[in-house]
Amino acid sequence: MAHIPDPTADLDWSGYNGSIVEHFTKNALAHPDRTCVVETKTSESPERRFTYKQIYEASNILAHHLHDAGVSNGDVVMIWAHRSVDLVVAIMGTLASGATMSVLDPLYPPTRQQIYLEVAQPCALVNLARATDEAGPLAPIVRRYITDALNLKTEVPSLRIGDDGFLDGGKVNGNDVFAQARPKATQVPDVLIGPDSNPTLSFTSGSEGRPKGVLGRHYSLCKYFPWMAETFNLSAESKFTLLSGIAHDPVQRDIFTPLFLGAQLLVPAKEDIAHERLAEWMRDHKPTVTHLTPAMGQILVGGASAEFPSLDRAFFVGDVLTTRDCRALRRLAENVNIVNMMGTTETQRAVSYYQVPSRAQDPDFLDKLKDTVPAGKGMQNVQLLVIHREDRTKICAVGEVGELYIRAAGLAEGYRGDPALTEQKFLTSWFVDNDKWAEADKAASKGEPWRAPGYFQGPRDRIYRTGDLGRYAESGDVEVTGRADDQVKIRGFRIELNEIDSNLSQSVLIRDCRTLLRRDKDEEPCLVSYIVPELNEWPQFLKTHGYEDIEDEGTDIGPTKVYFKRFRRMQTEVREHLKGRLPIYAVPTTYIVLDKLPLNPNGKVDKPNLPFPDIAQQTEDASDEDLKRWESLTGTERAIATQWAELIPGLNAKTITPQNDFFDLGGHSLLGQSMLLVLRRVMGANVSINTLYEHPSLGGFSSQVDKALGKTGAEGESADNEEPEYARSLDELLKELPQSYQSADPSTIRAKAKPTVFLTGATGFLGAYLIKDVMERTSREVKLIAHVRGVKDSKAALSRLRRSLEGYGLWNDAWETRLSCVVGDLAKPQLGIEPGVWKTLAQEVDVVIHNGATVHWVKRYGDMKTANVISTIDAMRLCNEGRPKTFTFVSSTSVLDTDHYINLSDKQVGTGQGAVFEEDDMMGSRTGLGTGYGQTKWVAEQIAMAAGKRGLRGTIIRPGYILGDIETGVCNTDDFLVRILKGCIQLGVRPHIVNTVNSVPVNHVSRVVVAAALNPLASGVHVAHVTGHPRLRMNEYLSALEYYGYKIPEVSYDEWKDELESYVSAGGKEKDQEQHALMPLFHFVVNDLPANTRAPELDDRNTVQILKADAENWTGVDESSGYGISRTDVGRFLHFLAETRFVTWPTGRGRPLPEVNLSLAQLESIGAVGGRGGGGGISAASGAKP
Repeated sequence: MAHIPDPTADLDWSGYNGSIVEHFTKNALAHPDRTCVVETKTSESPERRFTYKQIYEASNILAHHLHDAGVSNGDVVMIWAHRSVDLVVAIMGTLASGATMSVLDPLYPPTRQQIYLEVAQPCALVNLARATDEAGPLAPIVRRYITDALNLKTEVPSLRIGDDGFLDGGKVNGNDVFAQARPKATQVPDVLIGPDSNPTLSFTSGSEGRPKGVLGRHYSLCKYFPWMAETFNLSAESKFTLLSGIAHDPVQRDIFTPLFLGAQLLVPAKEDIAHERLAEWMRDHKPTVTHLTPAMGQILVGGASAEFPSLDRAFFVGDVLTTRDCRALRRLAENVNIVNMMGTTETQRAVSYYQVPSRAQDPDFLDKLKDTVPAGKGMQNVQLLVIHREDRTKICAVGEVGELYIRAAGLAEGYRGDPALTEQKFLTSWFVDNDKWAEADKAASKGEPWRAPGYFQGPRDRIYRTGDLGRYAESGDVEVTGRADDQVKIRGFRIELNEIDSNLSQSVLIRDCRTLLRRDKDEEPCLVSYIVPELNEWPQFLKTHGYEDIEDEGTDIGPTKVYFKRFRRMQTEVREHLKGRLPIYAVPTTYIVLDKLPLNPNGKVDKPNLPFPDIAQQTEDASDEDLKRWESLTGTERAIATQWAELIPGLNAKTITPQNDFFDLGGHSLLGQSMLLVLRRVMGANVSINTLYEHPSLGGFSSQVDKALGKTGAEGESADNEEPEYARSLDELLKELPQSYQSADPSTIRAKAKPTVFLTGATGFLGAYLIKDVMERTSREVKLIAHVRGVKDSKAALSRLRRSLEGYGLWNDAWETRLSCVVGDLAKPQLGIEPGVWKTLAQEVDVVIHNGATVHWVKRYGDMKTANVISTIDAMRLCNEGRPKTFTFVSSTSVLDTDHYINLSDKQVGTGQGAVFEEDDMMGSRTGLGTGYGQTKWVAEQIAMAAGKRGLRGTIIRPGYILGDIETGVCNTDDFLVRILKGCIQLGVRPHIVNTVNSVPVNHVSRVVVAAALNPLASGVHVAHVTGHPRLRMNEYLSALEYYGYKIPEVSYDEWKDELESYVSAGGKEKDQEQHALMPLFHFVVNDLPANTRAPELDDRNTVQILKADAENWTGVDESSGYGISRTDVGRFLHFLAETRFVTWPTGRGRPLPEVNLSLAQLESIGAVGGRGGGGGISAASGAKP
């Protein structure tokens, strides 16, 4: 049971632990000769060491100087800073004077420095000499502001500590600025510092780019150090690093932690904070503790090979920490214990923590985590509260996403000069009356001096609103799921930028990434992903796919380098990677490949310095060789190359060679459809998208265009009698099929108390309903093992599966005891399942349902063969090992998508014999299938039928279009029939097409599949058709739009097609899926849709027999009469689609849409599954042909 914090608990509101000045003084007096700060050697200077006594006395000199000048409690001292021992002296001297320190980083532009001064209104300025040496004096604009707008009490012109500890402050009017203070070096000024005194003024980003100044409190600086020392094994023997940005508040942790403990601080040179060099610095100087941002951590490990086993503890703050980053660090530092700390400038030291033990201690620990490390639990007397977004009096339950608040006594004071924002973000607790703590404090008071007015405001039970979203895990740890302000909207869809980056980081090709919402040159909002390639993986990727590397040194743009040519294939690969994991509207349209992400001085990604999307439009110049080759191209090649260059950003047509591949150059299916439209209009060439996939090179595709235009001599033509690749592939695969198969008797399965079903394709649309049907069997319970890809372990697989089911409104907590998962991948041998797990499945499973497949209307047979055909062979092999099993294969009526079966259906219906029978020979599709998807399903069917003749028992299910849930309206937005509804709404007209549509609700398809799996027919493998009863005609289906109030009049198909072509032509070339819902199937719908949607009538006697047996043996409900789709069902689908913003709400006169019940949680979850059918493209479970 998870431990969720009690928001009424006492968090030691008055437990002041003294100031950092007191603790530093105590250590300096007790151990004056102990090493305090070490500036490590550089290429130009030797190492410098300073004792506690030297730092103590130097800081006292500055403190007395400030104090004598009238600087006091509440005054701000601004430090012109440099990463050095001088910074430590300046900070501690300021605090010892009772003042507030703030840092001015020379790396920030002068305009930002001026804003810092405007907010801080400092009374004193301390210039570090080495800052001036390195960056020059303050910029004129900054100096002018100081002169004109500030009334400084003092300025230290040039602070520098010598090798012997002598502190020089420079001269004013020819006099040593520290002359009066130097005799007081051994004593701290006699000033009162209380818990609510302000030691720090730190800056964080604000609205409209203006930084906010956050005032810290002395209470917070030392409050948590004793607990941290005990918990994380910190002591006076520890050696810390000064790596944080000098104006970033984590630098305070770098400095104050060792000074509190009496430990040592190592300061690296600027030249050492670089890729590879920093790891070597760690190895040479042997620090034991470091504080890093994830971005600085990537600098530490990026390209490095030096190992540093001395590092014991690495604290990460400031950004999302990925397990990938942790693995990289553990590779070099086997003994490092990683601590992920989540907090903000506003929470000061009060943060959460999550510990990752060292590789030496637990090498497999990271395998148990998701892609990002949890925020964890609050430190001692710190609470992470996940609060309900609609009712803030409620703490969220485990797994429920809410807004994250931090409750602690150690929060910062607030925003300097902005009481309204302070009140908005630092909230008085509504869970308990603060008077309770005030009374307890009054009773505990011992009259301590720090309780004086102005130094202590009394106990304050406050809660800081972080702006993060999170949820409690079963362990009680908090997982951050994103930021409220990272939820951006594009065309009405809510998108989590953090989710995009999380999925990007799962690709082995990506080392680092960041996604932003930017505006393109047309001021249109677009998602842009900036990616840094993992160069170690790139050669292997090229080798695996048979690609050549491209010479490209990159172009320097600002602080980073942009690659325009070399990684085009990566951009295409990454786009496909995301399409399988995110809703299509959340897939970025632009990818910019950089050598590194630029960082700001605080070690965070410098977003303003990331190139704008327009940079992707830059084109390379053509060389003399390119121009000579261009002249040698055919007219068709030049015309098509010109089209490619207009579509693909950054491409110069004259640099394209006949061997260049459209997809290698950055093209994808949607751009391909746009090109085909232009070819139709400009050249009169009617070429399909499948042709582009089969002949993707400029030369090969141009040859096919010439062929379509009737030009003679086109290369690449094959003999008319040559069998297609898929038919030849079948013959080869049948040669390797086992000679015999074992099979289970269904009666023995029924006799079991809890038979076990193994299911592939579980996270897709149909897969979700298959799980529901299996788990809700009424006569006896059934166990189910789901095959899930794209996750690290079975726990993460179950979590992903649960989210998918929640999105469809199907999840039931009662299933958890009978539902488990295995991790795998259909595109890998043995379904991607580990050998030990495979063996267990072979021994435990009774029924195999192979539902998984890559679904795509335009990919070639060869592209999908492994995932769709070889996986079927492997699934049957599982049936042949261990315990005998039955086998069910979910196919598609796309295997009937040839003229042969249309003609056969017409002939048999005409003679009164019915339709295409389930036992009909399938050799009519040995040639003529137009889609790679249909071809893979046909080959897999033939292999399954052959296995049936060799002993396997099972069923091949052939469903038509799988439409939505007729009870809830939930449907798959990637299905053609759903997309055509949206396409007609976008166009404002619908086509008149009288063909019947073989559409079936998903509820019925899932019932047939599971019924067939548990009640297979007699020996062998048989086909079961799932066909609509009755079938709607296409014009009846589409007429539901007007019936329910959409102003969508019916026009002829030719008029509708013309409207679609005009609509698409008028759109932008990179609007992707939002250009038009039917764009992925453009060629299919404009190339005689009435003919393409003709489907044969199907006999379904086997299905009727199976459903009757299922009623008798398992459910008690006879559903053998079947189901079709009614107009009311279409209305429910439209209601669901409008609720999820896939379509607009109707605005005309019509019947109200039928009610559907969708919870808020389901609407949020549906975005995670995107309505997808589990594949990589539009659902092809139909008899249509593109």
